[in-house]
Amino acid sequence: MQIIPSSMLPERDQDALRVFLEGCRETARAKQHFQIASISLAVKHIAPLAVLESIYEPSELHFYIERAADEEALAGAEAVAEATFSGVDRFAQAQAFADEIMDNTIVVGDLSEPFTGPHFFTAFTFNDTVPEGSAFAPATIFLPRWQVSRAKGKYGAVANIRIDPDADLDQLVARVWGAYQKFSIFDYTTAPVQTAPAAKPTTVERSELAPDVYPRAVAKALQEIAAGAYEKIVLARGIKLQANEPWQPLYALNCLRERFAGCFTFSFGGGDGRSFIGATPERLLRIRDGQLLTEAIAGSAPRGKTAGEDAKFARDLLDSDKDLHEHACVRDSILRRLKAVGVNGHADAAPRLLPLANVQHLQTAIEAEVGDDVHLLNILQEMHPTPAVGGTPRKEAVARIHDLEQLDRGLYSGVVGWFNHLNEGEMIVGIRSALIEGNTASLYAGAGIVEGSDPEKETRETELKLRALLDALTV
Repeated sequence: MQIIPSSMLPERDQDALRVFLEGCRETARAKQHFQIASISLAVKHIAPLAVLESIYEPSELHFYIERAADEEALAGAEAVAEATFSGVDRFAQAQAFADEIMDNTIVVGDLSEPFTGPHFFTAFTFNDTVPEGSAFAPATIFLPRWQVSRAKGKYGAVANIRIDPDADLDQLVARVWGAYQKFSIFDYTTAPVQTAPAAKPTTVERSELAPDVYPRAVAKALQEIAAGAYEKIVLARGIKLQANEPWQPLYALNCLRERFAGCFTFSFGGGDGRSFIGATPERLLRIRDGQLLTEAIAGSAPRGKTAGEDAKFARDLLDSDKDLHEHACVRDSILRRLKAVGVNGHADAAPRLLPLANVQHLQTAIEAEVGDDVHLLNILQEMHPTPAVGGTPRKEAVARIHDLEQLDRGLYSGVVGWFNHLNEGEMIVGIRSALIEGNTASLYAGAGIVEGSDPEKETRETELKLRALLDALTV
């Protein structure tokens, strides 16, 4: 990747922009390979979700992530480069694709601020292969044409432009200059105004994606656990909401981010009108400045209607042998997986409570230092799926999931996120999520099954987890 000094930032005028783009075209001609011109700019106050709403096109890829508690949000859309992969080497293929793009990218701007420079957005399904006709490929990666961000009071925009050897400079200059003018002072009055009644269908029919399967699946899994086939397995169920009019995924996303400030709200649009949205409490991994952060989240309890009831549920969770055992399985597996790629993780001595709006979990933070020789996607390949969404031992448990669930999980319990040229990134687990397809919304939630689990209780737990999406879509 070639970095141009920020003093040459082509925001001064169109002539300076033309000079920069002309240089990029000359490089493309010399290398006989297209170049990506990546321009990073500081802008005034900008709201990434509002920007995405205003220019949202179902036919374009898009990505959004926000954790309100971190005061960070990132959005991008309209792929300037994209690829899909499948198979056991899908993570390596995605990394090779990104490396080739980076080798042909020319960057200008101040790269010292968060979310500057080129960022790749990714989505990996739970399984490394998917049935024909699935909503998403096993691996999707794209470099957005535009990206906007908010990070603790600082705001930025990134434009990525493909420069071919025979590129029309006049057309490119006009397009980039227009985008710069738009993002410098974004006019939210162009955004479609959506009110609650218009954004939520008035008639919704609910049905199970796999009727009557879940309690039997849990009972069968308990038999297999007793026989020693595996120690833990995570089983999910899905429901379908059929509406009388199309769902508005970004409206639902806004509802989720307002209610679940401690979760990661996210949306990944496949460019074919289908969007995968959710509010997940689970960060799979984050790397910033060579420091890795991940967390084990397993063990669940409801929230109470009163302070006393809430405290009782919390105490019971912290004292539950079943939940503590399930949590330890997840924590220990993550530490082993990190060590397998040469990363020594350090976990908190004991789990703490993670209280969310409608459920509370056991959580243990895990930190580590990561060298430049270990790419984020290498770590991701080793860690996914964790016992929190698959089971343990991983191979034996994951092999049984599809037969027991009778579902195509797709991106549910898969991974969505981003990484950049500095080997920094954020990857989250796609749980508490829904696939939106026109008038149909498919919602998913799962529970960890270990010795001592009760089919009826686990069904109630999944219903509790589904409530977040149900409320965002229908209430």
